[in-house]
Amino acid sequence: MRYQFEFRPYQRRFLRSLTTNHGNWDIREGIILRLTDESGKLGWGEIAPISWFGSETLEQALDFCHQLPGEITDKIIFSIPDELPACQFGFESAWEWGSEFFSMPHAQSYSALLPAGEAALNQWKTLWQQGYRTFKWKIGVYAIADELEIFESLIHTLPASTKLRLDANGGLSYEEANLWLRTCDNLKANGKLPLEIEFIEQPLPVEQFQQMLELSTSYKTAIALDESVATLRQLAACHQQGWRGIFVIKPGIVGSPSRLRKFCHQHQIDTVFSSVFETAIARQAALQLAAELSQNNRAIGFGINHFFEQEETWFQTLWNDL
Repeated sequence: MRYQFEFRPYQRRFLRSLTTNHGNWDIREGIILRLTDESGKLGWGEIAPISWFGSETLEQALDFCHQLPGEITDKIIFSIPDELPACQFGFESAWEWGSEFFSMPHAQSYSALLPAGEAALNQWKTLWQQGYRTFKWKIGVYAIADELEIFESLIHTLPASTKLRLDANGGLSYEEANLWLRTCDNLKANGKLPLEIEFIEQPLPVEQFQQMLELSTSYKTAIALDESVATLRQLAACHQQGWRGIFVIKPGIVGSPSRLRKFCHQHQIDTVFSSVFETAIARQAALQLAAELSQNNRAIGFGINHFFEQEETWFQTLWNDL
């Protein structure tokens, strides 16, 4: 099959800076793809890289798009190299695009992202009113003593039925990771924890995989890998090295959807699907994968709409004005 290929870069500004251990993020940039088949049917895709997380850079993705001819084939789509995982996802999603929009899960099925630091103590209330019952809070951003103090306030402020995820983005030292895990275990053991700490996400840097494997067997509080399994290649490597805990999968940068399906079906891994702050184009494809492949009924990490202005017409404007 042959397709007419067009693309448009985009920029979306966050309402407030997203602060993680990797730094501040102010503008989400990406590329919208459009494929038109021989019958005139349209397929939409999105390339939404996060280079500091393990994908290609936006510049590399743009270079790849610029190098392609105006007419492409299935063979080109399925031969995109593994060094361009966000491109693999974007093109394959456009190739798979169906005419029916995916039905969005209820807010209770989503995990909502809280800001780092004290801001979380107020932000959760609005999100709770919107129906969220699982929250993810960024740690490893400020001094650990300050974060533990805020954590103590947060767990006694959130309603008892809440699930809380702590996301370090690889920003803790080995000693700090032990302290967080021990704190969570002690709270649980003492019966002082009114809510559930679901897991600590990526406590240590990617290169400290063996230490995270060791920590996962030393504490009752679960650990989830995120940066360590950003791409399919990394996902397979961690599984091969013995990781049987939780895998946080970001479809937008993991790579080929068809190969992801094959891996998940083959190994039945415990997954949490998560956003890369994509637009509705990539989100539809990502949610479809999450619906197909999620195990253990874990909330998916797509509660991020409050980080952007809701612009209903931005997509049509993007396509028509360029």
